Amino acid sequence: MAGVIARRARKQRVFRWAVLIVLGVFFALPLAAMVEFSTRDAKTWPMLLHWGELTEAYPDLADGIVASLEQAALTALLMLVLLVPTAIWVRLRLPRVRRLVEFLCLLPLTIPAIVLVVGLAPVYAWVTYFLGGSSLTLVFAYTVLVLPYAYRAIDAGLSAIDVKTLAEAARSLGSGWFTVMWRVVLPNIRSAVLSAAFLTVALVLGEFTIASLLHRTNLQVAIEFLGKSSATMSVAVSLAALALAFVLLLVLSLFGSSRFRLKGKSS
Repeated sequence: MAGVIARRARKQRVFRWAVLIVLGVFFALPLAAMVEFSTRDAKTWPMLLHWGELTEAYPDLADGIVASLEQAALTALLMLVLLVPTAIWVRLRLPRVRRLVEFLCLLPLTIPAIVLVVGLAPVYAWVTYFLGGSSLTLVFAYTVLVLPYAYRAIDAGLSAIDVKTLAEAARSLGSGWFTVMWRVVLPNIRSAVLSAAFLTVALVLGEFTIASLLHRTNLQVAIEFLGKSSATMSVAVSLAALALAFVLLLVLSLFGSSRFRLKGKSS
C-alpha cells in the first residue's frame, strides 16, 4: 500500500513539473523573442527611459502613456468610491440583495468587450456631446469593465472579517455609519482594497478593444499605431507595460502574504 502511494505521489510530481515546464516554455519564448527583437536597435531602450527624447520622437506614444496612467488612476479611484461603500453597506444593512449586487458586478465578465462597445457606443455619443471626446471619458467604461475583479477582491476582504460585530461595537460606542465604514471597516480590508486597485490598474493598462472602437487614446492604441512606423519601439513599450503589470501583481502578492503572516503572528 505504501509503495502504491509513493508511486502515485511520484507520478503527480512528474505531471506537475511537466505542466510547469510546458507552460514556462509557452510563456517564456514569446517574451524572449520580444527582448531579442526590441534590442536590435541600440537606441530603443535608452530612449524609452528618457521621457524628453521619447516625447520629442514619438509624441503620440507619450500621449498614450499619459492617458493610460490618468485613466488607470481615475478608474481605480471611481471604482473604490462606488464599490467599497456599496459592498460594506450591503453587508451591514441589505444582506438580502447581496446576491443581486454580486450578479450585477460579475455580469461584465460574461459579456465580450466587443459586445460592451456596441452597447456603450450610443451612451458615449451623449458623453461626447456633454463632456467632449477626451480619452478620460473611458474611465466610465473601464469602471464597468473592472467591476468583476474589484468586487471579488473586496468581497473576499469583507468575508475575512466579522463586519457585523465590528459595526455593532462601533455603533454601541456612538459612531455614525460613515465613521463605521471609514474608521472601522475600511482599515480592516485595506489589503483587499489595494488588491482591487492594483487589478484595476493592470487591466486598464492592457485594455485595447474599447478604446480602439470608441476612437479614444490609450497606451495600447498608441502601441498599435506605433507598430506601423517603429516595430522595435512598439515591442519595447509592450514589454515594458507587461513588466509593469507583472510587478504590480507581484507587489500585490507579496503584500498580501506579508499581511497574512503578520495577522498569524498577532493571533
